[in-house]
Amino acid sequence: MNSPQIVGIGGFPDEVLWEHVLSLAGGRRVLVDNAASPQSTDPLPLAGELVPFSFYPYPPENLRELALGGDAIVVCGGNTANMLAVWRLHGFDAILREAWETGVLLTGWSAGMICWYEAGVTDSFGPQLEGMRDGLGFLPGSACPHYDGEELRRPVYTQLVRGDFPAGIALDDGVAAQYLGRELREIVTDRPDAGGYRIGPDGEESLPVRRLE
Repeated sequence: MNSPQIVGIGGFPDEVLWEHVLSLAGGRRVLVDNAASPQSTDPLPLAGELVPFSFYPYPPENLRELALGGDAIVVCGGNTANMLAVWRLHGFDAILREAWETGVLLTGWSAGMICWYEAGVTDSFGPQLEGMRDGLGFLPGSACPHYDGEELRRPVYTQLVRGDFPAGIALDDGVAAQYLGRELREIVTDRPDAGGYRIGPDGEESLPVRRLE
């Protein structure tokens, strides 16, 4: 059985970064969860054997089988708060934990990044951005995606953490953080200037990043 793995991605991955994620999964069968943006019906332009599903008008009867039968589950971006509410209503949060604990790699960008943590910075309630403490808690602390891609992300996140918001990690677009269990293993990107950062009450610290080729 594979070790529990989560790969959080700061923004939509390009081909090089996505192939790296698939290599970590050890296979190319990927369940695609679009609960954060159910209005989006276009196929994802990503490699692999993608298996999309929807909670609308109701979830598939074999949802647990689908989740446990893949190599990875990818969670797309969108409204994090709405997505978490739908997951919990249908028991998918428990299925995700079971999949993670049995070695299915969990991944995603934006909403699909911050959902795995205890807390995150989200635009679920409006473009002004807010801190949300309602994550799944598979990973400790907080997270913020799009750190270099949206101008409010850095000032809002650092201000929150200077208060009583949990410290955590921020990722630029096109950057991925791999966790084994609950421990950060490495941060990777194929963008020359992109990075990952540890955010604490005292400010921002750049983390080591491996450049993919």
